[in-house]
Amino acid sequence: MRTLRPLLLGLALLPLAGAPALARDEDDHDRARAAMQAGQIRPLAELLAIVERRYVGQVVETELDHDDGRWTYEFKLMPPTGRMYKIELDAATAELVDTDGPVQEKSQERR
Repeated sequence: MRTLRPLLLGLALLPLAGAPALARDEDDHDRARAAMQAGQIRPLAELLAIVERRYVGQVVETELDHDDGRWTYEFKLMPPTGRMYKIELDAATAELVDTDGPVQEKSQERR
């Protein structure tokens, strides 16, 4: 019974393990809404449309950051090759700020 008690305690606490991540997601959502309402960033849907027109792959993750007075969106994309890459856009201007990995742009004709 003694070896079973730690296991049961761990299982009882398991639902709480995701709580900080959920709180962080809600904070990010609130920050994004406030920044958009203040005119500091463009709507995410608008930036996603730009990314989908310009880059090869499916967006699998987005993250909004505010560093050094600048709002940026980081997009992780998974192209058919399977080698994920990241692009970072200025959230106000949609200007490309940084890239990481084997970035694949669509050809001019397909944009």
